[in-house]
Amino acid sequence: MTLGPLQVAIDSQQLTETEREMLLSPAVGGVVLFARNFNNPQQLSELTHKIKSLRDPPLLITVDQEGGRVQRFKNGFTLLPEPARLGRIYFWEPGLAIELATTLGWLMAAELRACSVDLSFAPVLDLDRGLSSVIGDRAFHSQPQAVIALAQAWIKGMRQAGMAAVGKHFPGHGAVEADSHVAMPYDGRSLSAIASSDLIPFQRLALESLPAIMAAHVIYPQVDETPAGFSSTWIGDVLRRRIGFRGAVFSDDLGMVGASGVGDIRARVDRALQAGCDAALVCDRQLAEQVLSTDPLPRHADGKLSSLRLARLYATDTGADLASLKASAQWQQASRALDAVPEVFYSQAC
Repeated sequence: MTLGPLQVAIDSQQLTETEREMLLSPAVGGVVLFARNFNNPQQLSELTHKIKSLRDPPLLITVDQEGGRVQRFKNGFTLLPEPARLGRIYFWEPGLAIELATTLGWLMAAELRACSVDLSFAPVLDLDRGLSSVIGDRAFHSQPQAVIALAQAWIKGMRQAGMAAVGKHFPGHGAVEADSHVAMPYDGRSLSAIASSDLIPFQRLALESLPAIMAAHVIYPQVDETPAGFSSTWIGDVLRRRIGFRGAVFSDDLGMVGASGVGDIRARVDRALQAGCDAALVCDRQLAEQVLSTDPLPRHADGKLSSLRLARLYATDTGADLASLKASAQWQQASRALDAVPEVFYSQAC
């Protein structure tokens, strides 16, 4: 069985029989975990083992573990600083910031891998323009070159831990005030204006074989009247053909208000896949079951190519649990490096 196009969510810390049946659908390719699915590392490992044992090849297991206010797993995991802290350090000590970004990327990924999580939707490649509250300190910096340098280092650390990276939110969410979770954001700039700023980190990292990208639920009306995650102009023309991106494309959560303008949940899934997304996120179990109750089931627009792109995102199996990882010299060195960052850097503005 190949990986299907749906990335779905479950309700709690244990799989129900109904959820097992949902995950066996050929339209499902992965599970997105949230804080509601987590109690402690041992419980998480048991849950991920049960999910992976359902299918061959196993489902991808993903999470948002960026650091700061977007860190789903906390108890027993290292509490990571918000990415903007690295940007503030970069302003004063670029070398230290880059070294720390590599360390934190490794630390985040290694701890997740120890609990059999394949993928974290990180890093954020948006620019912090001081406008977007939903992005804000989730972004590394306001300047494209700083974002590139810090993201490259973060991705390097993830790769060292055996995890692929997902850059988000293409082509840039930082220039709008509205939060796409609860509203429909509009960015009225031209393509040339976006390309000369927000698009730069995505373009640079795509050329460096970034494994995956997540598209934004933002409308850029001078380019397309459809949100980027449903737009063949953005995904097919700009991202695939002009930039030359060859990795996997994820939609953002299709239950968000920013996705609601294209129809009901099944219509959103279909539009995202037709636009060129390889994976459609449905992070509400009931909405996912609605999609799976329709006929025919959703399918990849690119067929086996999309499944192959997703299969490349499996993490390397470490064979070590979290306790063993924490006993390792590398983890202890990384933890000390994080503790040793001077607090003065955290309070400085870029």
